[in-house]
Amino acid sequence: MTQYMLSVHGDENEAPPAPEVMQQMFKAVDEFNAELQASGVWVFAGGLQPASTATVVKAQDGDVLTTDGPYVETKEQLGGFWIIDVPDLDAALELAARGSAACQGAVEVRPFQPVPEA
Repeated sequence: MTQYMLSVHGDENEAPPAPEVMQQMFKAVDEFNAELQASGVWVFAGGLQPASTATVVKAQDGDVLTTDGPYVETKEQLGGFWIIDVPDLDAALELAARGSAACQGAVEVRPFQPVPEA
């Protein structure tokens, strides 16, 4: 089995969907989460606060610098994610398609690096 991160990205500067659409999305994502948990592929998931709430911490040469705001200045930001454990990329892509439909947004699929053998 391989762990994948299914990450949801979006433009925080776009107007949010209407409240009734947001409620439909929340319901669909809750149902998708329940399906992932019931199937045993769920590892972890979460939605994130806006990128403007981020703090960047950089330790270098014994000094620590913290700055407000996202590390990357970009139009689109990470809004949430799922961590799943599935047999292969095809299974991850199938779940990403279902997650994309639920949250009505693009979902990026990335495998985790393998854990080094001891």
